[in-house]
Amino acid sequence: MIDVYSWPTPNGHKVHIMLEECGLPWRVHAVDIGQGDQFTPDFLAISPNNKIPAIVDHDGPDGAPISLFESGAILLYLAGKTGRFLPADVRGKYDALQWLMFQMGGVGPMLGQAHHFRIYAPERIDYAVNRYTNEARRLYGVMDRQIAHTGAYIAGAEYSVADIAIYPWLRSWQNQGIDWADHPHLKSWFDRVGDRPAVQKGVQVLADRRKPTRTDAEKEVLFGQTQYQRR
Repeated sequence: MIDVYSWPTPNGHKVHIMLEECGLPWRVHAVDIGQGDQFTPDFLAISPNNKIPAIVDHDGPDGAPISLFESGAILLYLAGKTGRFLPADVRGKYDALQWLMFQMGGVGPMLGQAHHFRIYAPERIDYAVNRYTNEARRLYGVMDRQIAHTGAYIAGAEYSVADIAIYPWLRSWQNQGIDWADHPHLKSWFDRVGDRPAVQKGVQVLADRRKPTRTDAEKEVLFGQTQYQRR
C-alpha cells in the first residue's frame, strides 16, 4: 500500500494520475495547505520542504517502507517500481527525462508565478503579470512545436511521465492568459490526454476540497510570513 499525502493542486494531481495509470494500491491523506497542515511535524518528517505531495510506500525497494517528496522524484520512483511510462531504451528514456525536467524547472515554476501574480497577489504589479504571462505563452509555444514534431506525445510516440507531469499544469490555461487557438497541436494533445480514464480519475482526487477563492488567513499561510518561520 502507498500512502499519498496530497492536495488538489497540479503537483498533487501528477502523482494521483500516475498511481491511477499504474494501478497500484494507494490511499490519499488530505494535507490542507491553506490551513497549514504542511507544517506539522509528522508531515515535515516525510516532506522536509513542507510541500505536497509526498508518499510512503510500505513495500519499498528492499521490502521496508520508503518515503519520498518532490513530485518528479515520485513519478520516477513509481515508473521504476512498475516498469511503466518511462521508455526502456536509453534514447527514449532520456527524451522523456528531459521533458520531465522541463516541467519541473520551467512549466511548474513559471505557471505557478503566473497564477500568483494574475490571481493571488494583493496588488496588481503589471511588470510581474506581463513577465509571467508572456513566459507562460512562450512555454506553451515550445510544447506546441514539440507536439507538432512528435505527432503524439511530449517525448515521442509513447505516453510517458512527461505527459503526466505537464498535463495538470495546463488545466488552468485560462488563469495563465492562454488562448488555445494559438497552440492547436498542444490543444489536441491536451484533449487526448484528458480523455484517458486514469487522468479523469486522478484529477478528481480531493477535488471537492478545493475552494474557488482563498481567505486572507489562507493567503497568509501560503504566501506570508508563516512560510518562513523556522521549524
